[in-house]
Amino acid sequence: MIEWRDEGVVLSVRKHGETSVLLEVFTQTRGRCTGILRGGVSRKMAPHIQPGAQVALVWKARLEDHLGHFSVEPLRSRAQVLEDPLALAALTSMTALLTQLLPEREAHSYLYVDTQKVLDRLGRDAHWPLSYLNWETALLEEMGYGLDLSRCAVTGSRDDLAFVSPRTGRAVSRRGAGDWADKLLPLPQCLLGQAPLDYIDIARGLKTTGHFIARLAGELGDKPMPAARDRFLDRITRKGSGPSGEEAGGF
Repeated sequence: MIEWRDEGVVLSVRKHGETSVLLEVFTQTRGRCTGILRGGVSRKMAPHIQPGAQVALVWKARLEDHLGHFSVEPLRSRAQVLEDPLALAALTSMTALLTQLLPEREAHSYLYVDTQKVLDRLGRDAHWPLSYLNWETALLEEMGYGLDLSRCAVTGSRDDLAFVSPRTGRAVSRRGAGDWADKLLPLPQCLLGQAPLDYIDIARGLKTTGHFIARLAGELGDKPMPAARDRFLDRITRKGSGPSGEEAGGF
C-alpha cells in the first residue's frame, strides 16, 4: 500500500457513484492529483470541499499509478468570495486554469505558494485583481511561456515600453513598434508596476496574458480557453467600463 500526506487546494469535485466524488486538488509536493473521496456528497463533507477550499489530505492506493482514495480534513473554506461575485469569478477562473493546464502529479511548488496567496486575498484585499493578473504571468512562467518585459525587443531600451510581441512574449517600446503597433498586444503599465491600478488597465493586461494562455492550451492537445476565464475577463471589462469614475478607474 502506498500512502502520502499533503495539503492542497480543491480544484474540482465530480460525483462518482452514489455517495463518492472524484476530488481533484493542487498540492505543493505532488502537483495536481485526483482521487476518490468516499462520502463526498454528504451534507457533512460537501461544504468543505468546494473549489478553492484548503484541505489536508491523505492519499492511499495499492500502486503509485492507481487512482487512489483520499481522506480529507478541512482547513480553510475561503467562503469570503461568496459575498463578491467578481472575486468568485476569479476563484473559478483560477481553478479552471489549473485543472486544464497543469500536468498530473508534477510538482509546481512556487506556483502553489502564489496560488494560496491570491486565493487568500480574494474578497479581502481591494487590490486583489492585480495579484490575480500577476498570478497569470506566474502560471505562464511556470509552464514555459514567461513574458520578458524587462526591455524592448527591438531597441534594447527600458523606456516607454507599451506593447508585447504576440509571438515571443517580449516587450516592445513605442519607438520600436513603429508601423507594427496595431499588430502587437498591449502592455499596461500595471504589469510593470509603474502606474495606479484600475480595472481598465487590469482588463488590458488580462487580454495580453490570455493570448499566451490560449496558445498554451492549444498546444496541450488543442484545448480551448476555459469558459470560466472568459467570464472573469468579461466581468473585469464591464467593471472597467462602468458609468462612475470610481468603478471605471481605481479600486
